Amino acid sequence: MKNDIIFNLLKVHQRIENACKISGRNPKDVQLLLATKTVPAAKIKIAIEAGETLMGENKMQELRDKDFELKNMPVERHFIGHLQTNKVKDVLKYVSCIQSVDRLNLADELHKQLQNQNRKLDIFVQVNTSYEESKFGLPPDEVLSFIKKIKSYETLNIKGLMTIGLLDVEKQKMIPSLRLLRTIRDEIYAEGIEGLTDLKLSMGMSQDLELAIAEGSNIVRIGTSIFGNRFLGKEIWNENIAE
Repeated sequence: MKNDIIFNLLKVHQRIENACKISGRNPKDVQLLLATKTVPAAKIKIAIEAGETLMGENKMQELRDKDFELKNMPVERHFIGHLQTNKVKDVLKYVSCIQSVDRLNLADELHKQLQNQNRKLDIFVQVNTSYEESKFGLPPDEVLSFIKKIKSYETLNIKGLMTIGLLDVEKQKMIPSLRLLRTIRDEIYAEGIEGLTDLKLSMGMSQDLELAIAEGSNIVRIGTSIFGNRFLGKEIWNENIAE
């Protein structure tokens, strides 16, 4: 198991480096996030011990269940799944960033809980750039107004935008949803909003990381290509199980 994970990590990093070379980008500008839904803590530890420093969980229960084994590991934990407002207080116990902020009531609850804790939190605004009903995220034309609304929340550090691109067997069909996230970021920059001058893009998974890097991704969220396919029971495909 250990050798397989280490070998897979090497392959993924090589894919990232190759994609950066083709796109004329610096590999240091692209960070690998371990997408760890359903992955046991023992496997995650192997990747961390191999040098990985960033992971993302989709479910509150998994954050809690894996915390005993991972809390002292040198890894930054992000939440990358759909977050219900009643789970905010619990999720904040474990993460330094939430990449899936996609509605005002969630931002309000985060702000309230963070005020109570006298702390700040990094966030990404999630955008549904593929316009699919199976995915969460703000409609692209609502992102700018949403960011303007929550920019005044001193507890929230807006670090970037996140999306899950359209997954298709034809690569050309996958590009527009990735490119759109970069376009939205450019529109935000054009507004000249104070403090929003270096927004990161979190997009790209096992299936489309090369395309995402070509379109400007700074964080690729990879699970399957590192940890292998996992049995997910009766769940059908949706954003929470694609990585």
